[in-house]
Amino acid sequence: MIHHFLIRLLFYFSFKINLNYAFGEYLYLCYLDYAHALAKKVSNKEVDLGILFCGSGNGINMSANKHQEIRSALCWNKEIAELARQHNKANVLTMPARFISFNEVKEITEAFLNTDFEGGRHEGRVNKISCV
Repeated sequence: MIHHFLIRLLFYFSFKINLNYAFGEYLYLCYLDYAHALAKKVSNKEVDLGILFCGSGNGINMSANKHQEIRSALCWNKEIAELARQHNKANVLTMPARFISFNEVKEITEAFLNTDFEGGRHEGRVNKISCV
């Protein structure tokens, strides 16, 4: 499974991860519950960043983005992940598990985790994302 691969990858890079949301019941898994749980942890600053998967990435990404402080980015390649961090200060990475390979997961995850927000001209736009 792709999430098992990602967990090993994060351990390899010495990232501290919360495994509470890493495994679910495979016969029936409501990914929305995981999206909301992770989004709450990121919003409450219990964790810095989150990583989510679903088949297309769309449903779980939409659910995470319902939370006020979340800027979840649906990324299917390395460049999109870098831009999501650089320009949009994304704090949740969402990937479409049915459409990307293990190698792409590795590249996208590394890019997301190793790219910083540029600030500057992007700061004002990021501040307009929330509907406060």
